[in-house]
Amino acid sequence: MDETVAEYIRRTVLKIPRDEIKTMLQKWGFLSDAQLQTLNFHQIKDNISQEVVQLCEENSADIKQAAVLDIIYNHIYQNKRMWSVYQMKKSGEELEYFDIADFKKKFKGRIRSALKNVTITFKEYEDNAIWIRVAWGTPYKKPNQYKPSYVVYHSQTPYVFISASVLKSNLPLLCQALIVASNYHDIREMELRSHSLNSLKDIVFKRYSQNFQTYTPKLLQEWNVEPESADTRIVQENRSEKERIHRLNQESFGGGPQPKLEFAQYELETMFKSDPKMSVLYRKEPFRCLVKFSSPHLLESLKALAPAGMADAPLSPLLTCIPHRARNYFKIREKKGLFPESFVSP
Repeated sequence: MDETVAEYIRRTVLKIPRDEIKTMLQKWGFLSDAQLQTLNFHQIKDNISQEVVQLCEENSADIKQAAVLDIIYNHIYQNKRMWSVYQMKKSGEELEYFDIADFKKKFKGRIRSALKNVTITFKEYEDNAIWIRVAWGTPYKKPNQYKPSYVVYHSQTPYVFISASVLKSNLPLLCQALIVASNYHDIREMELRSHSLNSLKDIVFKRYSQNFQTYTPKLLQEWNVEPESADTRIVQENRSEKERIHRLNQESFGGGPQPKLEFAQYELETMFKSDPKMSVLYRKEPFRCLVKFSSPHLLESLKALAPAGMADAPLSPLLTCIPHRARNYFKIREKKGLFPESFVSP
């Protein structure tokens, strides 16, 4: 077995929590049950990794087997990577039979026609997800196994989830291989990014049920001022206002937890609201800008704006529609104003 392969297997084992090493090696399936029984999983991880490498040498492991173990690790710990969503388009709406063997052949063929020094590994999962690992090299250097790109493609859907390597220059070639292999003709990034791959899937596959605003402004109930003191009325009004905000938040975001989204952006085209006498802002052509949002938990942050008193309730549809707009490239054309009056910047 090559020394670089042995070192890569050793480092992969060292990343795994010690109490999960045995389970992950069983999922890998490269070592036999008899070989696994010889391993002492109660010793320090460095010794375990050395013993695993010795067993892999007996089986003459190569980089492809090592890459499969890395895919299994990243599938279990997928939140350690940053994922972006891409959407592909066909020229027509016809559905074609998906052939996994043909997909793999076309994908590898397209990449290797442009770059020979590359390692491509596939692994299929039960939810029709194909995990693809691509370790990139150069015309003069072997593939760097420690900075691969990961692709998760659900067959017969137009959505692809990519965790790119540091070498972003290889991303166009990766996208070309995807559209060739899946028989699409175009691919675009949806400007959705998150460490939570499952949350991104919930959004684009519409598994996330969000209640969109159907709010009609209602007047607050009139208080019966005669039998109540001023303090009592203030307490009651504060309580009613909190209940109103909570109800509107439920209507906008639903009652369940929000998908963990960390980045979103969309294009905005708007007309300024201004006095016609102010010739600087009084123009006929629209104002265009790019709006970006980022947060460790973007949707939960937006949901918390109104209860925290940082925005009026109900929150502007420009903010609550982010998961819905995500499925349409975030192309928003708002003609009423650059930022809604109900939104107050903190």
